[in-house]
Amino acid sequence: MEYVTLGKSDLSVSRICMGGCPMGQYGWGDVQEKELLDAISAAIDNGVNFFDTADVYGMGTSEQTLAKGLGNRRSDVVIATKFGVRVENGRTFYDNSAEWIRKAVEGSLKRLNTDYIDLYQIHYRDGVTPLADVVESLLQLQQQGLIRHFGLSNVFEKDFQEIANLKDYFVSFQDEYSLACRKNEADIQHLAQELSLTPLTWGSLGQGVLTGKYTAETEFGNNDRRSRDIYVNFHGEKFRQNLRIVEAMRPIAAAHGKSIAAVAIRFIMDYLPSSVVLCGAKRPDQILGNIQGADWQLAATELDILNSVSL
Repeated sequence: MEYVTLGKSDLSVSRICMGGCPMGQYGWGDVQEKELLDAISAAIDNGVNFFDTADVYGMGTSEQTLAKGLGNRRSDVVIATKFGVRVENGRTFYDNSAEWIRKAVEGSLKRLNTDYIDLYQIHYRDGVTPLADVVESLLQLQQQGLIRHFGLSNVFEKDFQEIANLKDYFVSFQDEYSLACRKNEADIQHLAQELSLTPLTWGSLGQGVLTGKYTAETEFGNNDRRSRDIYVNFHGEKFRQNLRIVEAMRPIAAAHGKSIAAVAIRFIMDYLPSSVVLCGAKRPDQILGNIQGADWQLAATELDILNSVSL
């Protein structure tokens, strides 16, 4: 496994991180808790020490599942979770207020069965609370020993100046990035290079479309969020383009004896140096396939092929 230090922190994390959205056990088709727990164990056994979740995934179920899966191995791993998305009375909205941050962190600590959170991340900005005020709230939690470091998620160009003014307080940021989604590439490179923040890529397998498991005839049931048009990777011309990317990956995967998912992951690791790739997994075989992305490199010609087919 490969490791990287997040920003200017003391957090050394695996460059493959197990994403916790499927641990929420909602909206990803058939998800079994036993398989999730086995996947967490398989991840740790194979060098993954970084787990990312959020309070809103499964309305807390993801954090509870992660805690159950870690058991007495909590001190061996780095836990990242997020705050800022509230769901109340059937309404979803963003809240970065000091009052909500305090309530959110207390809830996450309880569900995670831990005394501290290694990386506490702003899931989404609420458009109202100044970032400086959010930092002040987080510094208080840090001083109380409830969180160790903090990060950003889903940031946009309009946020850059505000972030730049406070960059020394953050160690990382998350954004969507994969061979299926490169629209944020310039922003990611700017934040990584100019502000020295470590990029964490979510949607790294395009919600699964880059695993090679799907064909043009694939259909999802109502219990799978990918049946909805908003998940563009599985609909229309975008889906067909993603299948072409998968076909370009097949011979590369075969040449290296790796899974197709591993090639998609390796592209990010090679193309965005010092990045961390977040990959959700529902079963041990999926996390083991993802881990194949570590400890090798794509040839320059292979990078060129993937770069061309995905632009």
